[in-house]
Amino acid sequence: MPELTIRYFAGARAAAGVPDESIPLTGGATVADVLTLVHERHGEPLARVLAAASFLLDGVAVRDRGIPVRSGALLDVLPPFAGG
Repeated sequence: MPELTIRYFAGARAAAGVPDESIPLTGGATVADVLTLVHERHGEPLARVLAAASFLLDGVAVRDRGIPVRSGALLDVLPPFAGG
């Protein structure tokens, strides 16, 4: 089955309870579909982080969550970072 790897950083990792996981993909899956699936898996703590997070798909910033994802892709979840 096609799948994508999602990596969680900082607060996203704490909310998900795992550093990364494999997500099964259906035909035509988008970044939004993947985020819905991980929200369903991990609940509201992760949903709050996802609402404020930035995402990288294969190292490229995601601006449109409607973009399709391919099997073998890597999606990074980057919550807002404090500091300077």
